[in-house]
Amino acid sequence: MKTALSIAGSDCSGGAGIQADLKTMTMNGVFAMSAITALTAQNTTGVRAIEEVTPLFLAQQIDAVFEDIFPDAVKIGMVASVDLIRTIAERLRFYHPENIVIDPVMVATSGARLISADAVETLKKELLPLSTILTPNIPEAEILSGCTITNEQDMITAAKTISDTYHCAVLCKGGHSINDANDLLYSSGTAAWFYGKRIDNPNTHGTGCTLSSAIAANLAKGYDLETSVERAKSYISGALQSMLDLGKGSGPMNHAFALSGQFRDER
Repeated sequence: MKTALSIAGSDCSGGAGIQADLKTMTMNGVFAMSAITALTAQNTTGVRAIEEVTPLFLAQQIDAVFEDIFPDAVKIGMVASVDLIRTIAERLRFYHPENIVIDPVMVATSGARLISADAVETLKKELLPLSTILTPNIPEAEILSGCTITNEQDMITAAKTISDTYHCAVLCKGGHSINDANDLLYSSGTAAWFYGKRIDNPNTHGTGCTLSSAIAANLAKGYDLETSVERAKSYISGALQSMLDLGKGSGPMNHAFALSGQFRDER
């Protein structure tokens, strides 16, 4: 069985972060492992508290995984601390995993900045150049490229700039009023569109975590980059279309992508 490691924060409500990653990887047919960067007290309506782990403990988690069950792919989610970013980068340079998927979580859907400016610079310098593929949303792609994105041509320009800068593939995720749900994969000088229809579902907590984890799972199984993105996009679209609603409170509840057996893939 192929294996994948998620390096990210914990979401106690189960809709994003490590919990979403492990569910998604499992449902996409790989053995899922984790190295936790932070504990969070959060639900679909917001984050109440964050407790980061120490750099030493994060390194020990990563070492424990790689020394025993070397992952076929690594997915990295939000890491807000300069020291933790440096720790992850140093360990990845040491182990040289084949597939590294980075979801450069910097800007919330609301537009709020999630990590400090110095952490962004450390992310750019230390971690992003190690990636196989980056999966920024529109605001994150603007930060990484320095471009303003208002249309699909701007997405291509930004993705090319990011790819040329960090020498990796880029999946620039659509939405944010740019298009329906069309994502752009830019790799090795070639742009490929993955078209989708916007699904009217309020339960979208953790969509970015789920997409990047599904890409990592498919890369771990040996699919090429374009096929991995296509399969991941199909997976997340099917999950959103299921309209699963767990809510009993006032906020939109997570869609629990990985709980629906109809999306299970053990190939």
